[in-house]
Amino acid sequence: MTDPRITIDPASLFDNVDERQVEFSGDADSDRYRFALRYDVVEALAGTVPQDGDAVAQVRQHLPRIEPLAARALARDYDQDLVVISENDLA
Repeated sequence: MTDPRITIDPASLFDNVDERQVEFSGDADSDRYRFALRYDVVEALAGTVPQDGDAVAQVRQHLPRIEPLAARALARDYDQDLVVISENDLA
């Protein structure tokens, strides 16, 4: 699968504190996928560690930078129920 264009639904952002990730839905080629963005990626993008429920706000600020990362992760793991975006997708 080539890197599709992902459009993240901002209303779907959810801070899963227990798993240390922000989860959301995104559309690619008229299909909807579920994603999880690890806190370490949020930290790399925002320059600060997500704390006290501010992870969703940090993700909202960086959506244009996260969408290509989501596309890269989806191209790698398109058959997963939850596509995880990790630090490996930053490279």
